[in-house]
Amino acid sequence: MIAALTRSIAHRGPDGSGHTLVGRVVLVHNRLSIIDLVTGDQPLFAGPAALVANGEIYNYRALRAGMPQVAFASNSDCEPPLHLWLREGAAYASALRGMYAIAIHDRASRTVTLTRDPFGIKPLYYAQVPGGIAFASEPQALLTAGLVQRRVRAAARDEVLQIQFTTGAETIIPGIFRVLPGETLHCRDGQIVERTRIAALPDGPPEVISQDAALVRLDRALEESVDLHQRSDVPYGMFLSGGIDSATLLTLMARLNDTPVLAFTAGFAHPGAADEREQAAVVARACGARHETIEVTEAMVWRHLPEIVACLDDPVADYAIIPTWFLARRAVQDVKVVLSGEGGDEIFGGYGRYRTAMRPWWLGGKAMRTRGNFDRVSVLREQPGAWRDGMLAAEAQATRPGRTRLMVAQEIDVADWLANDLLIKIDRGLMAHAVEGRTPFLDKGVAQAAFLLPDALKVHNGMGKWILRKWLEQNCPAAQPFAPKQGFTVPIGQWIGNQGARLGKLVAAQPGIQEIAYPEKVEALFRRSDGRRHGFAAWTLLFYALWHRAHIRGLAPEGDVFEALSRI
Repeated sequence: MIAALTRSIAHRGPDGSGHTLVGRVVLVHNRLSIIDLVTGDQPLFAGPAALVANGEIYNYRALRAGMPQVAFASNSDCEPPLHLWLREGAAYASALRGMYAIAIHDRASRTVTLTRDPFGIKPLYYAQVPGGIAFASEPQALLTAGLVQRRVRAAARDEVLQIQFTTGAETIIPGIFRVLPGETLHCRDGQIVERTRIAALPDGPPEVISQDAALVRLDRALEESVDLHQRSDVPYGMFLSGGIDSATLLTLMARLNDTPVLAFTAGFAHPGAADEREQAAVVARACGARHETIEVTEAMVWRHLPEIVACLDDPVADYAIIPTWFLARRAVQDVKVVLSGEGGDEIFGGYGRYRTAMRPWWLGGKAMRTRGNFDRVSVLREQPGAWRDGMLAAEAQATRPGRTRLMVAQEIDVADWLANDLLIKIDRGLMAHAVEGRTPFLDKGVAQAAFLLPDALKVHNGMGKWILRKWLEQNCPAAQPFAPKQGFTVPIGQWIGNQGARLGKLVAAQPGIQEIAYPEKVEALFRRSDGRRHGFAAWTLLFYALWHRAHIRGLAPEGDVFEALSRI
């Protein structure tokens, strides 16, 4: 079993592996070497405790300086949390700044502590199994080791169909749970005995601050965060789109680096597709970056889609995984670390749905995601019923005295959309190629500087991320921060339309699809998938068919999409 667990996540850490066995407790670690390449192997030990971790502790130097009495055994960024835990117990995580999934075993107290960073950047899953608790960075490790049965939880499947991701602690696999963002689980003798949690966003009402003062504070917070996120003993680069989030990151990286920053951009070889390469090139030139582009073609997607979907064991039917996966495959030729702009919309109020949520109901305001992908597409045997329950729970949690409608909408997205869609996509898409993804907007210093800003500095004149646009206007006007947003789309609907008749028959024949949909209606859907609504529904069924094949039926993602689906 230990060997199976190690092999199943080898892609996350190809640079080495280690384990410790004490009584009935086993900690297993596969390492992707980023900081302290010589002495940073894990598990790490101190006194009666041992630690394994996935991620980076960006303030590890400050933490080490604050413990002058400790004789550190390594230069690893993950050793200070171990000593903090020995000194402070459960409160140790409040001092950490970074992205992390941490497990600590204390043989003296017979406890295992599991901790995840407040935004949920790094994944951590657990299952109650005979004899205790098993945990891993990916659900597929628990499945591969035979610790949990390959079954589908219907309520979570309905969420994937309707909103493309799942919410809350329960995953789509019955018996596998997420450690929630910011959560610490305290386990003794194979049972969870206590839970504590750290919030990602600061609490309180909007503050009173001028735009000029906000810009000064924001510049300081962003520069500090990017500087911390660049800490690495291996080469790093960044993903550059045509948007303002990645332009902001590149501007700051150019300010902080003496050599040209390596930036990667993806585009699509399809007429009418939104292609960000031209605008990204303008920003790259303005920042003096070395700019590498890739073109994602229809043939590339059909060739690699089974393995792309298979990497999303916690299912996310977000077609943005496609360029992310290909960018990571290209980036690993030059770097092991990539900075990316995830979180900018959530922290600074960028989504159009926020502007709708801000209005009272009599002016057209409405809750987010009230309509599912299949509400007006008649192919399912049973229409999903309670697929909004998870979001309703997040809405109740986010609605607190003093908060504006915009702040509530932002926190709802941080709780589920960000953690269970965007961050799973970036984690699995990059780690499939052993590349570490870092997200400087998802930092406690940036959240403190931006989340409590008044609504007018987030949304102004019908435009989101106002304060970030003003900052970019001052620091990189070539990014055209006030130009109309082009939007980022993958032409998956058109590509499915090109192969609709062939794909429709194959998808309709899959056992996972036949359980939930009428085969003849699935085939008809794929024949008319060129429209946005029907195209997205067809993509979702194609995704689910491939996901179900890989993770419920346990079949290897071999061959292209047509070959894989032909093997019933």
